[in-house]
Amino acid sequence: MRHAQRVLACLESDQAAATSRLAASWRRSYERHGIDPFRRAPQHVATSSELRERKQKADQFLSVAGPMLDNLFSLVGASGCSVVLTDADGFVLEQRCRNADARSFQNWGLCQGAVWSEDFEGTNGIGTCLAERRAVTIHRDQHYLPKNIAMTCIGVPIHGAKGKLIGVLDVSSARSDQTNAVNKLIAATVKDAALKIETENFRAHFPNKRVVLAGHGDVDQGALVAISSDDCIVGATRAARKLFNWELEHDLKPVAATDIFEEDKGVSGFVRGEKAAIIKAITRANGNVSAAAKSLGIGRATLYRRMNRLGIARSDERRKILK
Repeated sequence: MRHAQRVLACLESDQAAATSRLAASWRRSYERHGIDPFRRAPQHVATSSELRERKQKADQFLSVAGPMLDNLFSLVGASGCSVVLTDADGFVLEQRCRNADARSFQNWGLCQGAVWSEDFEGTNGIGTCLAERRAVTIHRDQHYLPKNIAMTCIGVPIHGAKGKLIGVLDVSSARSDQTNAVNKLIAATVKDAALKIETENFRAHFPNKRVVLAGHGDVDQGALVAISSDDCIVGATRAARKLFNWELEHDLKPVAATDIFEEDKGVSGFVRGEKAAIIKAITRANGNVSAAAKSLGIGRATLYRRMNRLGIARSDERRKILK
């Protein structure tokens, strides 16, 4: 009751939501989702068939994430933490926790098949992470609903191969002695695990492409691009898309790798420039060599000879260069 009154007092403030992300989330929970902080909202749990269907849709994602979940749990599980992976709607697809802790998390509704989006549970580590598309830590009484204030939940978003948000990696704990310093340490571990899941999922999505780091050092370690055999960038992680100001979601319009990377350092600038111009022309022509030759002002046979000399020739102009 005291917690609900505290939430209500915050909701009645005209300035709180403008100055605090937490208060803004509480207001969303109340005004947008219609959750009364004085009432215990019923836990929404998916049916077994619905959960099975969602897991089938996320089959590759779960296959890649499984070993990472196991590794993360080996680091935090002994302290009573639960490791959870959800889809983009907050459905819990996978969970790791000790047998001794399973009943407690089940009682709190944090279990496989449960839905932890903000519209069902109010402010929480999973739902608020999804709503704000950023890593969040919701510590005990920062939760919206009184039933959840025994937990500390740390959620990190995971983006798919096309840049879209596809899920959340969450570590939750009910330890009353868990300090902010411990929360920061766990949060860093969760972020590292989420990045590994994201990058391995990206590699799995482009199994026949060369995947390279496009960023610099630890800052951009998640900035990966997939390069075709014809040196065209045909895929990029969300971090890489941000780095190069590309569209953040959906299919990536092919980009000549030579426009991004300074390759062939052992050859003259003229040769590098010629190769870049040819690849760019073919990319813009969507793989049509005849159209590319026309745009370059040369004959098709001449273009084929130059492509062969530069190592980008194709024996049949009808083969798309991006295949």
